Amino acid sequence: MFRILLERLQQGRRTVAFPKSLPPLPPRYRGRPELVDGPCVSDCKAVCAGLCPTGALGFDHDGLYLDLGRCILCGACAACPGGRVRFTGDHRLASTSREGLILRPGTKPEVRPLEPARRKLFARSLKLRQVSAGGCNACEADINVLGTVVYDLGRFGIDFVASPRHADGVAVTGPVTENMYQATRDTFDAVPDPRLAIAVGACAISGGIFAASAETRGGAPGVMPVDLYVPGCPPHPLTILDGLLRLLGVPTP
Repeated sequence: MFRILLERLQQGRRTVAFPKSLPPLPPRYRGRPELVDGPCVSDCKAVCAGLCPTGALGFDHDGLYLDLGRCILCGACAACPGGRVRFTGDHRLASTSREGLILRPGTKPEVRPLEPARRKLFARSLKLRQVSAGGCNACEADINVLGTVVYDLGRFGIDFVASPRHADGVAVTGPVTENMYQATRDTFDAVPDPRLAIAVGACAISGGIFAASAETRGGAPGVMPVDLYVPGCPPHPLTILDGLLRLLGVPTP
């Protein structure tokens, strides 16, 4: 017994202090991509168009853009000949609108808190049902990490439950395959109003690398109205937690 207590004292505090302070992220962590103003070099458009495996990087009438909802953070676009794409160490990738994930020079995704009525209802107790709608288990694993002693999601009053009838919303991962479409829809419908829907990962937002497949529905937006988009492949647990807290009106660094 004394040995256990001694080891516990030696280990010290394991739960991160977030959101009071930002925990250190690994040096190789690839965070929010950033677009830089500047001219394109010769054949830049042709080269950049073929860099991204999901078509997240492109050009339109307003110039260069990066669709963070389709981005898998592979880093291939950092090879842009004009040096107009770079990756930051910023973990804040979440957005409350799909349009907010379309990045241009000088823009960042933004999470707007829920309207006062729902924020008051969910601020101290938010129960979510996680739905793996054809995911590869990467996003699911990082959601599970939030329940460990390091992040201790329960200290914010946020928990994952076994039944949608006990939930306030759903967190969808995966591109929503044809085989999972009806189950995903039924799960959302079983959650009592008012309810939330959160799309976690590129697959759940846009279909990700499976977007062109006829066997998927292109993610959660084709099944339910989404309140929070959390990009990544998979998103870092801190990115998921940051998005959830900001949605509930909790200030984060």
